[in-house]
Parts: sequence; C-alpha cells; structure tokens
Amino acid sequence: MNAMGSVGRRRDEELGPNSDIGNKLRALYGAVQEEGIPPKLLELLDRLDEAEQRAAKPPTD
Repeated sequence: MNAMGSVGRRRDEELGPNSDIGNKLRALYGAVQEEGIPPKLLELLDRLDEAEQRAAKPPTD
C-alpha cells in the first residue's frame, strides 16, 4: 500500500481526471527536482556574476 492509503485513493477517485493530472505533474516535478544542474548552466551563472561585479565597480581613472 502506498503512503496515501485508501482514504487518499477515494479522494483521488472523486476528483476524476484532475487527480490523474496532479499525480503525473507531481511525479514529473519530483524527477526534475532530483536532476542535477547542468555544468554549462553553472558556468554561465558564474560568468554572469563576474560581469555584474565588474559593472558594479566604479571606474578606476
């Protein structure tokens, strides 16, 4: 038996197709949450941080 139990199943049956959509979305979001951040994205974020820091510094004339 899953964590929802029979009460959760009954509630899901009352919701009909919306319950199925919700369950599938929860599964999809859970899978996305467990994925790591791609190295290329981390590199781009680092470059953005560096560019913002350079832009925030006053000119040294």
